[in-house]
Amino acid sequence: MDMPKLLDGRLKLRHLLLVDALSRQGSVVGAAAALHITQPVATRSLHDIESILGVSLFDRGPRGITPTIFGEAFTTHARAVIAQLTEAGRHVVELADANRGTVIVGTHLAGSNVLLPGAIARLKVHHPLLTVIVREGTPEQLLTDLEAGRIDLIVGRLTSPTDDTAIRRNLYAESVELVTRVDHPLAHREDVQLEELRGFPWILPGVETVLRRELEEFFARNSLPLPENRVEATSFLTVRQLLVETDMIAVLPSLIPRDDARLTTLSITLDPIGHSVGITSSATRTSSPSAQALIATLESFAAELMRP
Repeated sequence: MDMPKLLDGRLKLRHLLLVDALSRQGSVVGAAAALHITQPVATRSLHDIESILGVSLFDRGPRGITPTIFGEAFTTHARAVIAQLTEAGRHVVELADANRGTVIVGTHLAGSNVLLPGAIARLKVHHPLLTVIVREGTPEQLLTDLEAGRIDLIVGRLTSPTDDTAIRRNLYAESVELVTRVDHPLAHREDVQLEELRGFPWILPGVETVLRRELEEFFARNSLPLPENRVEATSFLTVRQLLVETDMIAVLPSLIPRDDARLTTLSITLDPIGHSVGITSSATRTSSPSAQALIATLESFAAELMRP
C-alpha cells in the first residue's frame, strides 16, 4: 500500500482524540458521549480517518467495535501525539510560573493509603502552589491514561519490568495480608484455619488484577474454591469502611492495617503472594518539573517508610 499522507492538512487532532476514545469505550456511542459530539459526527469522522489511512481501524459487531491490527497500531501513535501536545501546553505554563505547575498521579490500592498521601503532604510543604491531582483506577486503565498523557505517573504495584512504553522504579517490597476489623470473631486467634475463612464474606480485587489471579491460584493450591460470598473492590475508602463495619475479610497490602488502629491481620500467611510497590512513568516523554518533584518526594518518603 502507498504511504498515507498524514501531513497534508486532512488529518486533524479531533481524529486522534476520536481513535483514542473509540479504543477506550468500545463503541461509537460511548466515544461520541465521551467527546461530547453526536454519533453521526463520530461515525463520519471515523470514515474520514480510515479514508486518509486507507485501512479499516475497527471491526464493527453487534456488541460494539474492536480495533483491527491497524487500529491498535494507530491508536498507540495517536495517544503518543496527544500526550506530547498535553505535555507541551503544561510545559509552557510551568515555564511562565515554575511554582504553579500541576502533576496528575494515578493510583490503585497498593500505595494509595500511606505512600502517596504522605509524599503529597511533604511535597506541598515545599511547593504549596503546585497542584496535585489524584485519579484512582485499575492498573490497566491507568496504563492507558499514562500512554495518552492523561496522567503523569502511577503509584502502586509493579507487575512488569521497564519496557519501551513505561519506566518502572521499585520503591519497596510489601507483603499481602488477610485483614479484618480488630473485633472480628477470628481476630487475635493463633490457630485460624483457612477453611474457617470461607464462612465469612470476603472483599477481593477485581478479576482484571494480578492479585486476583494470584489469590485464585492460592485457593487452588489449597484445594479450596474461591469464596462465593464476596465483594469485588479496589477503592481503598470502600474497602476500609466495609472492613470496619462488617465481618468481611480482605486481602490488602501490609501497610494498610499497620496505619489503621481499627484493623488487624489474621494469623494465616499468603506466601508466596507479595509485591513490589513503585512508580510507573512514561518512557516516551520527559517528566515535567512538577512530576519530577513528586517522584523525588515519593522516593525519599518510601525510604523512610521502610526503615526499621
